[in-house]
Amino acid sequence: MARVKADFPDADMLRALIDGEGRLALRVTPGAKVEALEIVGGRLCAKVRAKPEDGKANEAVRELLARALGVAASSVELLRGATSREKQFRVG
Repeated sequence: MARVKADFPDADMLRALIDGEGRLALRVTPGAKVEALEIVGGRLCAKVRAKPEDGKANEAVRELLARALGVAASSVELLRGATSREKQFRVG
């Protein structure tokens, strides 16, 4: 299946949101019509098409972040918020 093109902010803008310990906080909207990352009011918001079941939305967000930052998906790790819309990832 072909990858859907997603909308991303500039990678440098995303990196500016990562704290000194490599953590990135964001709000997730699962089941969206389009996949996108947006910076709204200085906060990162992710929209993914995947439904929030069996970790599918978390995996979609992890892959979306990795593509936007130009890193391997294995270097993006969910730290907090597995069942919440408010999540925190570590980018290494």
